[in-house]
Amino acid sequence: MDKKNSGVGVLDKAVAILSTLESGPHSLAELVAATGIARPTAHRLAVALEFHRLVTRDLTGRFILGLRSAELAAAAGEDRLLAAAAPALAALRDATGESAQLYRRQGDVRICVAVAERLSGLRDSVPVGAALTMQAGSGAQILLAWEDSERIHRGLAHARFTATALAAVRRRGWAQSVGEREAGVASVSAPVRGPNNRVIAAVGISGPMERLGRQPGRLHAAAVAATAARLSEYIKNS
Repeated sequence: MDKKNSGVGVLDKAVAILSTLESGPHSLAELVAATGIARPTAHRLAVALEFHRLVTRDLTGRFILGLRSAELAAAAGEDRLLAAAAPALAALRDATGESAQLYRRQGDVRICVAVAERLSGLRDSVPVGAALTMQAGSGAQILLAWEDSERIHRGLAHARFTATALAAVRRRGWAQSVGEREAGVASVSAPVRGPNNRVIAAVGISGPMERLGRQPGRLHAAAVAATAARLSEYIKNS
């Protein structure tokens, strides 16, 4: 039997849709083209997967992976990144004195999936599960900078950063923002990479500009980039 074919046709097609969505948002037409599944069948399966929260839609109506898949992975203890994130973020918080976060892209937003809050004093508080814009902030820059040119072009349409800024991010390997997402808040982020060197998350720190200044990267880029590198190595080798 073909290893890609379990013999249960409807299940194989549903898995093909989910596997296709791993690479990012797809319209129905793009799903049909990528999977070879007939359009009526692809639509029926995508809507059924949406009902079970394995699939959802972004702001333009394209299909994307839903939160249920992440919930199942976490429940089964298979999400290696989240398992490693807690101690890594705590260490980053302690090294920098600022709140540390881990973000994953979900369609047109980025989701905070792990946090280590600053223990006292003024802080930038982002709760786990918070959905933040992909149009501003160092985390958004990281999650967009290494996308293909078409996605970068779309992402820059309403962004508060520029193509030149993303080129600088790719060159130096980290991003910074000052008052970009929220007035008075600064941040520094770096990419977490998975298999095939693909950027799968952004790790970063954030805090008030009165502590971080207008060049927060000078203070904390090295620590943030080192944390991202350790998480990347863990994911690739585990």
